[in-house]
Amino acid sequence: MIKAVIFDLDNTLIDFMGTKKSSCDAAIDAMIKAGLKTPKQKAWKTLFSLYREKGIEYQTIFKPFLEKTMGKVDYKIMAAGIIAYRKTKNTMLKTYPNVKPVLKKLSKNYKLAILSDAPILQAWTRLVEMGLENFFDTVITYDDTHKAKPHPRPFRTVLRKLKVKPEEVVMIGDNLLRDVKGAKNLGMKTILASYGNVNVKKSNIKPDMEIDSIKDLPRILVMIK
Repeated sequence: MIKAVIFDLDNTLIDFMGTKKSSCDAAIDAMIKAGLKTPKQKAWKTLFSLYREKGIEYQTIFKPFLEKTMGKVDYKIMAAGIIAYRKTKNTMLKTYPNVKPVLKKLSKNYKLAILSDAPILQAWTRLVEMGLENFFDTVITYDDTHKAKPHPRPFRTVLRKLKVKPEEVVMIGDNLLRDVKGAKNLGMKTILASYGNVNVKKSNIKPDMEIDSIKDLPRILVMIK
């Protein structure tokens, strides 16, 4: 019997990558307008190369970006990028459709948790900003275990906090390696959020089920034994 549902946060409940891309696009445009001579396409590739190197949550990305593209940090250009990024992020960040009503419905019958690789402050900031902070029995972030999924430590931590066994849990996330494989390794049921920023598409990792919209989740959960 399923007693708990564990959610990845970014690209499962919140459209993180859609917001990230729009914010970076606005930042690059603003920096070019402020004097950056790098062509936009090249600037885009450089910026996301740095994100891959330093992590998608890296908070001071525009400093190494300007060092790489200009050979120095021009603070006027950097400020233009930061302001454009923040303005776009504040207007674009949103949950996927139906997230709140689904969480409200599920909270009546299941324990709910967040298991995120995001730093603790960023995870909680997004939860509070989206009005999701009170739906969950526990929230586990990278800072709580210092290990990223699919390492077993984050999964074992959230199981301990929820006081449930792996076979009593469903994990839902958009990443086949981190979310699906990590949960399956411990014996949890898994659901792939295919509406999110699904990674490792060409993979032999198979979720138990897959959903195109979170509104299907309550119906799918009653089918899982």
